[in-house]
Amino acid sequence: MESMKIALFKGRQIRRVLHNGEWLFSVVDVVQALIDQTDDQVARKYWNKLVQRLRDEGSELVTICHQLKMRARDGKMRETDCATTEGMFRIVQSIPSPKAEPLKRWLAKVGYERVQEIENPELATKRTRMFYQLKGYSADWIEKRMRGIAIREELTDEWKNRGARDGKDYEILTAEISKATFGVTPNEYKKLKGLRRQNLRDHMDDFELIFNMLGERATTEIHRNENSKGVLKLKSDAKAGGDIAGGARKKLEERLGRSVVTKKNFLKSREGKRKIK
Repeated sequence: MESMKIALFKGRQIRRVLHNGEWLFSVVDVVQALIDQTDDQVARKYWNKLVQRLRDEGSELVTICHQLKMRARDGKMRETDCATTEGMFRIVQSIPSPKAEPLKRWLAKVGYERVQEIENPELATKRTRMFYQLKGYSADWIEKRMRGIAIREELTDEWKNRGARDGKDYEILTAEISKATFGVTPNEYKKLKGLRRQNLRDHMDDFELIFNMLGERATTEIHRNENSKGVLKLKSDAKAGGDIAGGARKKLEERLGRSVVTKKNFLKSREGKRKIK
């Protein structure tokens, strides 16, 4: 499965996807960073005009782009122009910007890090931990988040080996677990927390992470125990795994007298702490 991540360049979010063993970057996101534009629609129009000009000039530059699905701001998976590190170097050179050189250095660094991570997978884990530490997450939260990442990867490996074929299948299966565990789909959950492009799990608290892990781990074990095959069976298992976590959540909520599904997100928590200071 292609794995989309968010990388940061001078505070700008740039989507990238791991495809055939290398990172491909969202061209529109890079263009947006280069022209220092907050409106992604403006950046998209800029890129479309640049594509037309390059075609008129007979440039082969536009042929290096790949159409891959990435999660957009509205949470939906959409076809997006993407390019490899080498391809992005060539695109950056076509756009006059004082940020061109820093961005090329950043692209080279990100590409090199991927080579290192392939040779030594532990580096990826260390970098992820460092990323969360720098953003201000607690050590206890990071441990749960890292465990959740491992459980999620184990589950998606099972899906891949048992008949799920594309991002849409993974989205459907994930939604089944989420609905059964929390009573809402991931997109509904993000709206509840006031999130857009951000990763939902990065904005879950301890209980939310724990129940999310329980639902996904239970689903993995059901797949293995019943040797499940095909999306329909996987979907049934996903609901069953989510029901197990959802049942545990409801029992805790009855005892606590409150919901563990929160509207809080990490961004708001950080803003609150800054105001207090």
